[in-house]
Amino acid sequence: MFLAALVLQAATPQTAVDAERAFAAAAQARGQWTAFREYAAADATMFVPQPVKAQEWLKDKRDPVKSVEWWPVESWVSCDGKLAVNTGGSRWPSGAVGYFTTVWQRQPDGSWKWIVDHGDGLKAERIRPAAPKVHVASCKGKPGSVANEAPDPGQLEGVGASGDGSLQWGWTVFPNGARMVAAHLWNGRDFDRVLVDSIGAAK
Repeated sequence: MFLAALVLQAATPQTAVDAERAFAAAAQARGQWTAFREYAAADATMFVPQPVKAQEWLKDKRDPVKSVEWWPVESWVSCDGKLAVNTGGSRWPSGAVGYFTTVWQRQPDGSWKWIVDHGDGLKAERIRPAAPKVHVASCKGKPGSVANEAPDPGQLEGVGASGDGSLQWGWTVFPNGARMVAAHLWNGRDFDRVLVDSIGAAK
């Protein structure tokens, strides 16, 4: 029993960066959409480009012959260590490059599942650091809520936060098709807006 617990602990990614790397490795080893299904939470959201329930959209998707590659560059983690937002670079089999943002949530069994996956193309490839930058929220003070404007008619959005409120995320899709993903990290006195992904309306 003790040995089995040690094996499980060793196999479980300890951080969201570890989980991101395991997710990316699984895409290469077992297939792109297979890995997406395995690592997605039951209620996860992805953009194709409209927001969809990931598990429903992925259910019958066949893996492409070659999978997209991706790697973490930066990570923001809640004070309680149970929520993280990762961003990094990606390269498609076609040679096109881009970026991704993934929101990760630690599960009751200690594993990590992604709850939001987002990305877009870039003109130049992002660096592949040996050690991504990791920023942890302050545990001082009592975080409140980030003020958000009232949504416009036809606007879609999703929001969430860590249990301690120290890391908050949100996405918005505007009526014209433009979309934005943002994250805020508590610094002990206020929230810093640490990530903004903005994608313009489709032409």
